[in-house]
Amino acid sequence: MTSSPEDILKGLFDETLVGNGPRVLELTEEGLALGMEPQTLLFEALIPSLEEVGARFERGDFFVPEMLIAGRAMAGAMERLRPLLAETGVQTIGKFLMGTVKGDVHDIGKNLVNIMLEGAGFEVIDLGVQVAPEKFVEQIQEHHPDVVGFSAFLTTTMPMFKANINALEKAGLRDSVVVMVGGAPVTQEYADAVGADGYAADASATVKKAKDLLQRRRAKVDA
Repeated sequence: MTSSPEDILKGLFDETLVGNGPRVLELTEEGLALGMEPQTLLFEALIPSLEEVGARFERGDFFVPEMLIAGRAMAGAMERLRPLLAETGVQTIGKFLMGTVKGDVHDIGKNLVNIMLEGAGFEVIDLGVQVAPEKFVEQIQEHHPDVVGFSAFLTTTMPMFKANINALEKAGLRDSVVVMVGGAPVTQEYADAVGADGYAADASATVKKAKDLLQRRRAKVDA
């Protein structure tokens, strides 16, 4: 029996939630075979499911392993959808360079943010974890991103934000990029104190904030 688009969206939501990667990929293929738009699969099933995973994590119903397998299940579908999203002209709205700061190996939140940013039309360059200030400088010089994101999960690694921004200033790059910071212990006050342009508390807020900061920067440049 052929599934309806509604069944596929519900299945994608449910299977991503429990981290069933093979089934998520299967349903993605079924949806595409039915002629469903890649954006529909992404915005009406995959992203809402990851948001639900995040909400359950915050409530204490889900833990790190559940978040990880759900993120991996979605990443598998994204591999398939990414080239199609590019083809359908989901316009790249900007380039976002992202990394977890030196001394920190946490990447669940960062990976979640990357997936959301890609879904929103950003080209994402992920430098991974334990990224030293000089590595950020070198990669900014190579890729010329619009936005740079520093992620930290530990209070002990948050001072790296300032070290990274100092390195950008020293290299003469600070004014050429929007700097965003985030991670579990980070606050707006801390972001202001280190001189970042923006802070967001979660993945969906990051997308909104990045778009807003980019728009404002472009408006200023055009003025």
